[in-house]
Amino acid sequence: MSNTPSKLMRSVSGIRGIVGPDFNPVLIAKYVNAFVQITGAKRVVVGRDTRPTGLMVEGCVAAALQAAGAEAVLLGVASTPTVEMEVVRHKADAGIIVTASHNPLEWNALKFLDREGIFLDEAAVQKLFALVDGDAMVWLDHAGTGRVSSESGADAAHIAALLALPCIDAEAIRVRGFKVAYDAVNGAGSLIVPDLLRALGCEVCAIHVTPDGIFPHGAEPTPENLADLGRAVRENGCDIGFATDPDADRCALVNERGEAVGEEYTLALAVDSYLRRNPGPVTVNLSTSRMSADLAARHGVPFARGKVGEINVTMEMKRNGSVIGGEGNGGVILPDLHYGRDGILAVAMILQSMAERNLPVSALIAGIPAYHIDKRKFELGSTSLPDVYARLEKTFSGAEMDRRDGLWFGWETDRSWVHVRPSNTEPVIRAIAEAPTAAEAARLCEAVAALL
Repeated sequence: MSNTPSKLMRSVSGIRGIVGPDFNPVLIAKYVNAFVQITGAKRVVVGRDTRPTGLMVEGCVAAALQAAGAEAVLLGVASTPTVEMEVVRHKADAGIIVTASHNPLEWNALKFLDREGIFLDEAAVQKLFALVDGDAMVWLDHAGTGRVSSESGADAAHIAALLALPCIDAEAIRVRGFKVAYDAVNGAGSLIVPDLLRALGCEVCAIHVTPDGIFPHGAEPTPENLADLGRAVRENGCDIGFATDPDADRCALVNERGEAVGEEYTLALAVDSYLRRNPGPVTVNLSTSRMSADLAARHGVPFARGKVGEINVTMEMKRNGSVIGGEGNGGVILPDLHYGRDGILAVAMILQSMAERNLPVSALIAGIPAYHIDKRKFELGSTSLPDVYARLEKTFSGAEMDRRDGLWFGWETDRSWVHVRPSNTEPVIRAIAEAPTAAEAARLCEAVAALL
């Protein structure tokens, strides 16, 4: 048995942990059983990313669903947005995604979806956790056990739905004949994204598309992990490069010069592209660049922020009728398709913008107000989070403040902000700051670091 300390994470994003010490068949069975209890699900769609432990976890999930009286509909390897859409397409009662997203290979996780294919809200998640903590499992006898079935065609259905979107002119993209580099980090996007690109008439220069879950570099599509993609763009003379994380709900860009431009631009470019033809409210999370706020103002539409976490943004979008939104980690949410972050959708939307405006991605980016964002994470150790918050309020007194998700401070006159909150996916505290200059963004993060 591993001596790795327990790091089980529980949040609105589900549960995730290191396989063995804290993420194992016993734990999986309890959470799946509680999930069936709170949803009353009789038919549950299950998909997984490509991690080597995925088959084991999928088997545990399927067995636990059967033992709780539900049918497990297995998709096999599928991206997170694909599974979300399949719940609705199959008229299932719920869904479970086996993926630890950008976490290292030793982690795995369960993401829980309702019948609409969206994550459980906070109230439902807390009810699920309470059942597990109270060991209130309900296992059926031999007459009540469920069954396991398998379904194919999920990727094809996702691509067909994308190509049918009014905001995607597939023929206009095909005419351009883009040459596109793509890095799937050997994750769930390995097959579906190249298939989409070919359907859009692109010449595909794909790297790291062996769906074995062995990450060739850091799994998160941040600039420091995009060197291989940048090289592929330069060596092949590509028009653009795309990178997705292991479950393909996030997408990052590399421009035609092979330079990583940062995840934040994915959402900003998608927002700008969509609002040009379809004006309406925009919602992002508290940690997302103000580029989307500026673009909403440019197009004369309302703008709102929600708590970090896909479900929090989704619920805020539903509340205010947003036509597009997402999170600055490269996750675009388009209700016309579904209410989940979709890195595969982002690929099509960026190509649409390039084709429609007849501009390279660097020129599209140049047309968006520029900011510098600084993202850091810290071990909290023995420091009391409430004490940290109290010191932050004193340090940043006079700023606009939002307490919905950690602490967010904003200065409209300086066009800057800083957000401090515990992570939903890692045992750390995150500090994210944005300002017109890199020095000012760094200063805000360093002010936070000095209090930890």
